[in-house]
Amino acid sequence: MQKVFILMGSKSDLPVAEKAITMLKKFNVDYEIAVASAHRTPERVKDFVTSSDAEVFIAIAGLSAALPGVVAAHTCKPVIGVPVSGGVNLDALLSVVQMPPGIPVAAVGLDRGDNAAILAIEIMGVKDPKLSDKMKDYRKEQAEKIEADSKQVVADVGRK
Repeated sequence: MQKVFILMGSKSDLPVAEKAITMLKKFNVDYEIAVASAHRTPERVKDFVTSSDAEVFIAIAGLSAALPGVVAAHTCKPVIGVPVSGGVNLDALLSVVQMPPGIPVAAVGLDRGDNAAILAIEIMGVKDPKLSDKMKDYRKEQAEKIEADSKQVVADVGRK
């Protein structure tokens, strides 16, 4: 069974992680979750990453957001970085996006734990047709919601 490991730099990142968890549960994807700091507990990060059987890692961090890069340094599996908003949004975003050659980290927008989970599901769907089909159904649901929203707006405003 596919599994995603969600690693947060601190407990305060939990609201962002919960967005990822909601999506993973929707797709029945197993996950692990833990808190480990790239700077304060680097050996803990390494131990989690090197001992995990996860197929994809989601690393959530704010401030300097070094955690996704540290996770990527210890695995050849896909790592998705989620920068967390706060006082230094640009620093967090650039820390995830601007990785050195050879150690890539996929990046999603600030606080987008949900998009990180969707990307993880898409990655795992490459070799799992059932998961890929679930993603296609999800995309169809999204399109139908937009169409319904449009009809409602037209009805409310009274113009076409």
